Amino acid sequence: MMRTVQGMERPPAPSIALAPDEGTALREFLDFYRAALVDRCFGLTEDQLRATPLPTSLSLARLVGHMAWVEQYWFVERFGGDDPLSYVAELDWKSDRDAEMTLAESWDREHLFSVFDQAVAESRQRAAAAELDDLSVRTDQSGAHWNLRWILVHMIEEYARHCGHADLIREAIDGDVL
Repeated sequence: MMRTVQGMERPPAPSIALAPDEGTALREFLDFYRAALVDRCFGLTEDQLRATPLPTSLSLARLVGHMAWVEQYWFVERFGGDDPLSYVAELDWKSDRDAEMTLAESWDREHLFSVFDQAVAESRQRAAAAELDDLSVRTDQSGAHWNLRWILVHMIEEYARHCGHADLIREAIDGDVL
């Protein structure tokens, strides 16, 4: 069955091996959900990406921007120990607890998906270069480290939750339900 919207063929969803090792399973499910979020934006106009058709401030653009930040936060800052990217470091979290989402709304489609794609590429690279038991450079408030396995599971959970939001938003925009 061809998956189309507005006469355009959607990219296929990434495949997931049926009997993978643990690392492959975690990485493939994470890639599946990354693609699912992007798919919810497929074929939409700039205005539709920013639409908030439900009684919430969430839009698809805000969700994509949030997940770009989450990728960067977990893989670059926490796991890798690097400083936040300049655009993140400049956000005023005290006056806007959703500053990354607010910023994402101001970006055009090309920039939004460029930031997202770069964040995902960096995350994939860091995850591929590490073992599941490798520990984060940064720690939680108690001084405990996260291992890569925990971070991958957390990212799957984060995407799954937000893909549910994206499904509802997309259906409210144009009735598309995959």
